[in-house]
Amino acid sequence: MSTQTIHSVEQFEELLDKHSTFLFLKNSLTCPISQAAYDEYQEFADKHEEVPTYHLHVQESRALSNYIAETFGIKHESPQALLFKDRQVSWNASHWKITYDSLKNTVMS
Repeated sequence: MSTQTIHSVEQFEELLDKHSTFLFLKNSLTCPISQAAYDEYQEFADKHEEVPTYHLHVQESRALSNYIAETFGIKHESPQALLFKDRQVSWNASHWKITYDSLKNTVMS
């Protein structure tokens, strides 16, 4: 399963209804740290196609980014990886803590 860009609150709510577990990345299109995190996330998604993976670009989906932060009580950061399990955030990491290994160790455990 390849990663898919999510743009709206409605699309995000569909993910919560569709999957019991999925990985979500919030990233910036202009930040080199975000690009590095996105590359790590993409490597994870490519090697673990069985895991549903989605992302948003903060510049294009600010309302959704804010919605996630407010709804789940997670301070907004970019880049930020979030693991959702049963409609809750079970893990999150930001900046240089988003690596292929951290994603693999968290999601696949």
